[in-house]
Amino acid sequence: MGNFEKKTAEYLLQIKAIKLQPSNPFTWASGWKSPIYCDNRKTLSFPEVRSYIRDSFCDMIRELYPEAGLIAGVATGAIAHGALVADKSGLPFIYVRSEAKEHGLGNQIEGYYEKGQKVVVIEDLISTGGSSLNAVKALKDAGCDVLGMVAIFTYEFKKATDAFAAQSCKLNTLSNYSALVETAVQTGYIGQAEVETLKQWRLDPANWGVST
Repeated sequence: MGNFEKKTAEYLLQIKAIKLQPSNPFTWASGWKSPIYCDNRKTLSFPEVRSYIRDSFCDMIRELYPEAGLIAGVATGAIAHGALVADKSGLPFIYVRSEAKEHGLGNQIEGYYEKGQKVVVIEDLISTGGSSLNAVKALKDAGCDVLGMVAIFTYEFKKATDAFAAQSCKLNTLSNYSALVETAVQTGYIGQAEVETLKQWRLDPANWGVST
């Protein structure tokens, strides 16, 4: 685990943007039972963390996608982060809704862009990858050249990995589930006994905790 992944994980745990409760699981909107809950919107309320994420994204994009000419945030969680990155990078910014509006101009993509522009997409959280890749598809359908996506955190689900591969979309994240669990143990946030529960959940999150 690199310092990059560890530092981000430490921040997320410190501000309780990520909560780990193996003995008292959360229920996601999907109905899944989960020992973890992630709310990266909290990072915006802490200037030090917010700036770290912005600067780390900028460094990542500069290294991986130096030809980027446009930043796109995925609504709603990544709009603010995307705007911060675009501002520091001196690049234009747009954002992508989950679907086209049913009123006004009926836009799914908000902001000015041109066909052929090289875009990097900013996301806050990757779970199954569905909503994130929906934004990528919208940009491609609009004629943008999507270079890849960068996100704050990924659960590292196989379903998401397969989905990004199928769409030929590169994904890089500031931190991930494996780094988070390791950091949580090192900092005493959870005990070693809880690690196995967390590992088992990630292997089959849809069925974990379901009574048979």
